[in-house]
Amino acid sequence: MKLLFASDIHGSAAYCTQMLDAYKKEKAEKLVLLGDLLYHGPRNDLPLDYAPKKVLAMLNECKEELLCVRGNCEAEVDQMVLEFPVMADYMTIFERNHLFFITHGHKFNKDNLPPLKSGDLLIHGHTHIQIIEQLEGGITYLNPGSVSIPKGGTVHGYMIYEDGVFTMKDLDGAVIDTYKL
Repeated sequence: MKLLFASDIHGSAAYCTQMLDAYKKEKAEKLVLLGDLLYHGPRNDLPLDYAPKKVLAMLNECKEELLCVRGNCEAEVDQMVLEFPVMADYMTIFERNHLFFITHGHKFNKDNLPPLKSGDLLIHGHTHIQIIEQLEGGITYLNPGSVSIPKGGTVHGYMIYEDGVFTMKDLDGAVIDTYKL
């Protein structure tokens, strides 16, 4: 199974295009979007090429490829124009005897953990900072950062999961960090 995780597009058509190009180049089986797809939010500056209608059209074109969770900037009106589900607060994947708890990060995060046990993974966006961190209790926290508005000195990027390995990359595909289950 090969998955591409990305978060926080925030309506940037330019960075959405780069993310979709990376998805095609990586030949992942699914694109897992961690929320904040269309709206930039009141705390962020407008991202490059802010065009939510273009972003929704691009994402609707590949709706069969997407697995999504709701970000803090998603609203019911977004679901009305998106042709794939985006309103779930979280999803789970069980892989290689590990639970992947996948969410946006505004409700469940490393400071407000869902019920997880040693060996489980918390995967979320929201902070716009790429990170791989070992938490207390043997839980691993992974965040692919933001596609369009990276923060904390990180880069525009995404994360790949394949064959038990998570790989953080920038939008050009350069490896930033890895984590092996």
